[in-house]
Amino acid sequence: MNITVMHWRVILLAFTALVTGGPALWMALRPSRVASRLGMRGLKRQRALLDPTWAALDPLVRWMGLRMSPLLDKKTREKLDKDLMYAGDFMGVTVDEYVGLLALAGFAGAALGGVVAFIDGRFAFLVPVLFGVGLSIPHVLVDNARVERFRAINRGLPYAIDLMALSMSAGLDFPGALAQVVNKAKANEALKDELGYILQQFHLGRTRAQVLKELAARVPIEAVREFVHALLQAEERGTPVASALEIQASTARVRRANLAETAASDMRGKMVLPTMMIIGVSMTLIAIPSTMMIDKITGGMK
Repeated sequence: MNITVMHWRVILLAFTALVTGGPALWMALRPSRVASRLGMRGLKRQRALLDPTWAALDPLVRWMGLRMSPLLDKKTREKLDKDLMYAGDFMGVTVDEYVGLLALAGFAGAALGGVVAFIDGRFAFLVPVLFGVGLSIPHVLVDNARVERFRAINRGLPYAIDLMALSMSAGLDFPGALAQVVNKAKANEALKDELGYILQQFHLGRTRAQVLKELAARVPIEAVREFVHALLQAEERGTPVASALEIQASTARVRRANLAETAASDMRGKMVLPTMMIIGVSMTLIAIPSTMMIDKITGGMK
């Protein structure tokens, strides 16, 4: 019996359905458990649900996350939880839901590749390729959110420290100064979220040292570590916190200015090659018509 192109397409479609449908059926039969919604992550989930697209996907992500939960060991779960925390509790998803989102994106990419391969069998390689691409998209989004969050906090922290120092010099305590920054300052959203979280922890009765150490764990960048270290040292030695904040704000501004100068110097070096390329292309565009015109004129004179 001769196997036609249509037969190969049917075989490919059946294989794709078996590969994607088998794990999906197995996960669908797994027992469910109640997902937790606590703290900052729950607040971020409420904000994310204001987006109609995410609100439509949320039940499916929860369902998939509950079934992916048994596949995660303790070490992997802790690592993924840190990644989500560094990204500002991205979309309010839990670790299980994040893994479920990875799986859904991978299956969607494989399904798209299967459709393309069914239409034209020459593109069968797109099934694993698009599966890998879909699997990587949520990871890329989370990593970009982490980078943007760290950059925003690094930029806004010196001004927030200045305002806290002024507020404490005017007679407010440290939680009161934090409240001034959160409620009245024009700080960026990432910084206001972190300072608001600190203020919430104070209201729950946690000590300053505990809250500051948690801040350093949630935002492990140099500016935050120095800020936390300065306040902890001031508390241990009994020095005024307002003075420590003023010194820390000055140090943060100097560091930011140095980083800006370094970035500007690096940019000048990086602009040399594009500038030379633009000049070369411009000279080529001018030289070719000029050469053609000269050849035409000299040919006419002959």
